[in-house]
Amino acid sequence: MSEMISVPTLEGDSVFGCYVAQPEGKPKAAIIVIQEIFGVNAGIRSKCDAWAKAGYIAYAPDLFWRIKPGVELDSDIPDEFQTALQLMGEFDQGLGVRDIEAVIHAARKTLGNGAKVGCVGYCLGGRLAFMTATRTDISASVGYYGVGIDNLLHESHAIAHPVMLHVPTADHFVPPETQKIVHDGLNSHPKVVLHDYPGLDHGFAAETGKRRNDAGAKLADQRTADFFAEHLG
Repeated sequence: MSEMISVPTLEGDSVFGCYVAQPEGKPKAAIIVIQEIFGVNAGIRSKCDAWAKAGYIAYAPDLFWRIKPGVELDSDIPDEFQTALQLMGEFDQGLGVRDIEAVIHAARKTLGNGAKVGCVGYCLGGRLAFMTATRTDISASVGYYGVGIDNLLHESHAIAHPVMLHVPTADHFVPPETQKIVHDGLNSHPKVVLHDYPGLDHGFAAETGKRRNDAGAKLADQRTADFFAEHLG
């Protein structure tokens, strides 16, 4: 079962939309699926539905709500891709992490205060997943092809719970020299594991469309499922 709910901000001064997919039985835990720059589109909702089938309650908050609520864009349509880039330029990432934290609170209110909550994000969401790991008490975090993590390494000391990052080596948004900086900064961190995907590009784990690499996506998604089973199960 899936539905749209309203989640109050941490300040309690407004609410924002959030897609929720419920498992058939009692949830094992909660997983927050963090959008790309394309909003809570069909691909993100599909990922939530898959987590629900695996026994988790899954949330996908509409993080662009302050700019334009209800964004759903297709990366394969050039005009929509440009719109997504424009939205990204207007987006306040710090407020985005606070909204993710508000969803953490909402999930724990639903499941109980002792419930474990993980997050998994893609592209912009991959960066936000890392920021969520450093700025909140999220139980486990996974980032796919996060951009700009090299500029966040100064926050890595604050990571208290497990983090997994999926790094496509041919990511045209994150060149090899930047990937090296991220590896050098995080390889020795006791809470962080990085997986490289040789020859794959940004967006390889998209649910559909031209960016998807089926073999790479299945490998990364299985690693993510095992990671959450270990740390949220």
